[in-house]
Amino acid sequence: MSWLRCPDPRPWATTRLVCFPHAGGSAVSYRGWGKAVSPALEVHAVQYPGRADRMRDPMTTDLRQAARLVAAALAPLADRPIALFGHSMGALVAYETALLLQAKGTPPVHLFPSAARAPHRRRDAEDGVSERDDDGVIAELTSLGGTDLAALADPELRELILPYVRGDFRALERYRPDPASPALTSPVTALAGEGDPHVGVDEVGRWADVTAASSEVRVFPGGHFYLNDQLPEVLAELHKALGIPPA
Repeated sequence: MSWLRCPDPRPWATTRLVCFPHAGGSAVSYRGWGKAVSPALEVHAVQYPGRADRMRDPMTTDLRQAARLVAAALAPLADRPIALFGHSMGALVAYETALLLQAKGTPPVHLFPSAARAPHRRRDAEDGVSERDDDGVIAELTSLGGTDLAALADPELRELILPYVRGDFRALERYRPDPASPALTSPVTALAGEGDPHVGVDEVGRWADVTAASSEVRVFPGGHFYLNDQLPEVLAELHKALGIPPA
């Protein structure tokens, strides 16, 4: 099944914005973005396997392999400029996808990593969530915020959700960037929540290290999932960085 979801196709749009969900997330994380952005933007959300309408597909255990499959799915869309936005784990998948698009001669026009350490700054101390029992995984999700905890209180939903959440954490824990990767040629705007207890603003700023182009950091009120409460401001920043008037 396709890796991309585009509920609001815009054949007239000048730029495509491809959005990568966090660990445990799905394309539904970006529900509503298509109608909230400028008509000049067409929003595509990545749907990781093992959840939602891809529940029967084998789960991803390798973020770089996931990026290869997303990059392949984006090939038919390369007739227009593509920008990439990734939140938390999604920022790493977006980065790896950017490298692949660049190698193919179609680098993204912009990379927007959100609430994530740069690939070379990941910490082994973050590992181990995937090996916890169910209560331990739920505790981690609770600390991050942004998860429908009511769904996890339902035993049947919990049985459906926790396997792919655990799988995402396992893929994240196994991720190691290739030290031989070239610098990106795309500009980078890194986004952060000022009160994020998991990823500090200084760490988010280290995304500047991965690009030979310009880089900026934008900080918003809130925690790890600041974008849930700051969506209009986040989208305004994306429009500004892309040089597109807002909706």
